[in-house]
Amino acid sequence: MHYTLHQLIIFLKITETKSITKASEALHLTQPAVSIQLKKFQDQFDIPLTEVIGRQLYVTDFGKEIALAAQKIVYEIQAINYKTSSFKGQLSGRLKISVVSTGKYVIPYFITDFLKENSAVELELDVTNKLKVIESLQYNEVDFSLVSLLPENMDIEKIDLMENRLYFVGNKEYIFSEKMNNKSIIENIPIIYREKGSGTRQVMERFLESNKLQLVKKMELTSNEAVKQAVIAGLGCSIMPLIGIKNELNNGDLHIIPIKGLPLKSTWSLIWLKQKNLSPVATAFTNYLLNNKTKIMAEKFSWL
Repeated sequence: MHYTLHQLIIFLKITETKSITKASEALHLTQPAVSIQLKKFQDQFDIPLTEVIGRQLYVTDFGKEIALAAQKIVYEIQAINYKTSSFKGQLSGRLKISVVSTGKYVIPYFITDFLKENSAVELELDVTNKLKVIESLQYNEVDFSLVSLLPENMDIEKIDLMENRLYFVGNKEYIFSEKMNNKSIIENIPIIYREKGSGTRQVMERFLESNKLQLVKKMELTSNEAVKQAVIAGLGCSIMPLIGIKNELNNGDLHIIPIKGLPLKSTWSLIWLKQKNLSPVATAFTNYLLNNKTKIMAEKFSWL
């Protein structure tokens, strides 16, 4: 067999995305280039690695076994590269962070300069909902998680980064007094929820339940961006983190409706398992945050 590292990486991305198109986009290659490398890799095996049913690509059981072996090979090669950099006196390794979906407006600003200062450090960032973020931390699949609500019944360490504020938001069709409105106005407006497992939804439900508000109509959408676009379109209003709607507030697509008891507040925190032995890269990142988080807040989030 004469497969290359390039073919292994392409095959792994195909197994991850279940799509030639998505794999080519993720790897910044053309679709024909990815297809050719997949064929060359497949030609070295008598058993199919993938199959196409309809328009959907599926990885066979054999393909899944090869992907596991390929992942180990890629990790070993990366380890060689890290050790080479280490002997040169460079901080090297991989940093794995899972981030709740709204956290994508936060984490880039706290990690960009760290990566610029340490060019041999690689970042693996997974943006998903709170439930999956906590699971990835619990199963030790990542070094850190970024959350706005701390998980219960988990022994963790944390670095608090910044305040998270959530406001009642609507488009220009929903005009109310600029003074504080009574919470009961929420009962007469269609309300848009995030999906179950979302930290934003959890905070929102606590507010509605504690104030015994009965909703006339509610919708459920699976991302902060989807909720934002639905509110802009006039499907209803929602309680949303301020961090994710800066541009829409500035250009007038959205506005904050003042409600008694709002904004709701929580804290963006980087968390990790207390018993986890942090790698040199992970330890360096925690030290960087402790030394620079105040400066980053002042430079990047003064508008808050």
